[in-house]
Amino acid sequence: MSTATVPTEPSAATTEGRSWRPRATRPRPEVDATAAERAAADLLTALGLDLTDENLAETPRRMALALIEMTSGPDFELTTFPNEQQYDELVLVKDIPLQSVCEHHVLPFVGRAQIGYLPGDRILGLSKFARMVDLHARRPQTQERLTQQIANHLEGVLRPRGVGVVIEAEHTCMSLRGARATGARTTTSALFGRLRDDHRSRAEFLALTRSAS
Repeated sequence: MSTATVPTEPSAATTEGRSWRPRATRPRPEVDATAAERAAADLLTALGLDLTDENLAETPRRMALALIEMTSGPDFELTTFPNEQQYDELVLVKDIPLQSVCEHHVLPFVGRAQIGYLPGDRILGLSKFARMVDLHARRPQTQERLTQQIANHLEGVLRPRGVGVVIEAEHTCMSLRGARATGARTTTSALFGRLRDDHRSRAEFLALTRSAS
């Protein structure tokens, strides 16, 4: 499911010191919370759980609401500003908390994202990096796709000289079931522009992300 923004060029008035605020959003499926609760009750009953037990009576509702929350991220304004000082060094936002859901088992994966970019004509408000991660993370998917989506989105909105995203996460579908490899972590990266093509910029970015813990 692709993400839609408003990637229009800022107006002349906007570039004269005011921020440019394209809306960051994504197509949303229609959610039927009542049907989700019924389905959760059917699933739990099929697993042999007694929903007449007082401790489980509200579990289908809570289960449905939890899954809806985990797969719904809020839209937000991507506030950008003119790069008036022509800052051309790496900007790196480290250890952004990340929670998502594996699309194969509908189990959570949790970790942190490191995002860096080499500014072009505009810079992004720092809090928007965390909001960008949350927007893309709250849906069933793979970590590989999530990493690419964040990088693609930032490249399209900022048009920077380079952008890089590194995500490290633990997948409960691997640590709590199957191999039960508790503590195993998966690292994925997506690099564009100079952070991909220039070996010195690439090395700086990756070295800084490795020291992020």
